[in-house]
Amino acid sequence: MQLVYSTPSHAHPAHRERSGKLRIAIVTETYPPEVNGVAMTIGRIVRGLLDRGHALQVVRPRQQREEQPKSHDGYEEILVRGVPIPCYDMLKLGIASAATLRARWTARRPDVVHIVTEGPLGWVALHAARSLGVPVSTDFHTNFHSYSEHYGAGWLRRPIVGYLRRFHNRVRCTMVPTTGLRDELERLGFRNLEVVARGVDTQLFDPARRSVALRRQWGAAADDPVVLYVGRLAPEKNLSLLFDAYEAMRVRGPRARLVIVGDGPSRAALQRVSVPAHFAGVRTGEDLATYFASADVFLFPSLTETYGNVTVEAMASGLAVVAYDYAAAAAHIRHERNGIAVPLADSAEFARLAAALACDRARIARLGMQARATARQLDWNRVTADFERALAPFAITAEDHELPARLSA
Repeated sequence: MQLVYSTPSHAHPAHRERSGKLRIAIVTETYPPEVNGVAMTIGRIVRGLLDRGHALQVVRPRQQREEQPKSHDGYEEILVRGVPIPCYDMLKLGIASAATLRARWTARRPDVVHIVTEGPLGWVALHAARSLGVPVSTDFHTNFHSYSEHYGAGWLRRPIVGYLRRFHNRVRCTMVPTTGLRDELERLGFRNLEVVARGVDTQLFDPARRSVALRRQWGAAADDPVVLYVGRLAPEKNLSLLFDAYEAMRVRGPRARLVIVGDGPSRAALQRVSVPAHFAGVRTGEDLATYFASADVFLFPSLTETYGNVTVEAMASGLAVVAYDYAAAAAHIRHERNGIAVPLADSAEFARLAAALACDRARIARLGMQARATARQLDWNRVTADFERALAPFAITAEDHELPARLSA
């Protein structure tokens, strides 16, 4: 026997039109104030959905031992035990039982469960929701299968792809940020993929935040090009190319300065490299926005992104971006119009194109101005609306909560 529940596309359309609000359980192993693209993105989506009147329940690991779950009108948290991720002890894997989630979701049934991360907590949530007949959607945020090659475990790529495919193909809809990623995953056998883009806060990331005082701290005069990198300091970010490209820029413009924002397992090794650089550690909020705005060129050599939020943050800040032509760069950068899009994996061309910017202040300014204009179109309200529309067809209406499950053979 199988439990079958009505969906809004087949039942009670009048009610859906009348209320239009969902009870959404969001399951994630990272969440603000943790600093990474996944946490930032889901934090913005949660705020946007609350503003639109939906009821949100966030299931996530407890970030500090003494942390207590938050609860206010339309929002509640379920905090579970977390264990540090190897090499990323600032992030945690969530540990919970399916029975616990089933009990919570039986007492207050969500219309839809949205799973952000594919770790132990996501797997347990998937099983709990499916056992209750609650529709499930997911995000695809991280290319874990690509990461394996950077940690001496390339042989794990196929098993990881198999696990991710099995995980995501058990849900109604998997949201991806770009058409390029959708096409890649479809080739790998993933189904039911929906493109839901990402946004950028152009009021926070704004060229007007440029700070002469901060540039002086970096030893940069008004006309000295400041090269910026923002992101995790980890093997999968291809940071050896960052230093190679910067060295090529210094040959053309010896006054160039390199500023690195972020932290991670590779930081100590990178600080031992002979190339001079200012390591700023993790920066957030207006502080991070000031770092972006005070630079001139943004180098992003990563080849393992599903999107790369920092790319559009740099564009919004008016920087000339040099990035490989995929993920966010492929979606938003048009080569030589609003940035530099480098053929994928061509490290020599990456360094050459970066070097060509070193002394060309007019070109840097032109690319940065056009990048800012592009970023202004990437509104988070539109992204939240797209997310909402992606969930609506799979959600159970409030009236369905009053009905017993219909049994079918």
